[in-house]
Amino acid sequence: FLGYKFPFGLQVYDITHLVSSFFYKCYASLTKAQKLEWNNRGISTVHAIFITFMSVYLVFFSDLYSDKLDGPVTFRSSNLSNITLAVSVGYFITDIAMIFWVYPSLGGMEYVLHHFLSLVSIVYSVNSGEGQLYTYMVLISEGTTPGINLRWYLDTAGLKRSKAYVVNGSFMVVAWLVARIILFIYLFYHIYFHYDDV
Repeated sequence: FLGYKFPFGLQVYDITHLVSSFFYKCYASLTKAQKLEWNNRGISTVHAIFITFMSVYLVFFSDLYSDKLDGPVTFRSSNLSNITLAVSVGYFITDIAMIFWVYPSLGGMEYVLHHFLSLVSIVYSVNSGEGQLYTYMVLISEGTTPGINLRWYLDTAGLKRSKAYVVNGSFMVVAWLVARIILFIYLFYHIYFHYDDV
């Protein structure tokens, strides 16, 4: 199953290259390293949008982790939750491979460590069915990634003084507050009130 997901990331990389070549004049003038990172951020953005949407749905809108259900919340999983996490596994494998392929152009050992720990955590959660709710809560923080990537794109394209850059920065403040601060307060609150399950 994971072998199926690995080529998807490379297809997104190629599509990002194609679309960027056609629609963004600045893309042609980028260095080889900048084009590599530009395309890699395309994969990152697609994954972030997908996993954020699915995580928000599974955590807040599906009944999978509802307190109305019997049994510990920490042992709940479904086919949809497992498949969604498997897509993230495929992304992290693809990104680690890309980092090693052009090391250190896409980041140093801190990126490798971050991706490796994420990969191990998600694989454990899929294989055991444990802790998926909290894994998804952490994955919602990927909602800030498209804004981070857009900021890099605008800077690289020489648009650091544009209105889009300012709007993106304002969006990033709100997104960061919600996805990386308020959400983690809620996560610890949830753990506290489900301490026996945890």
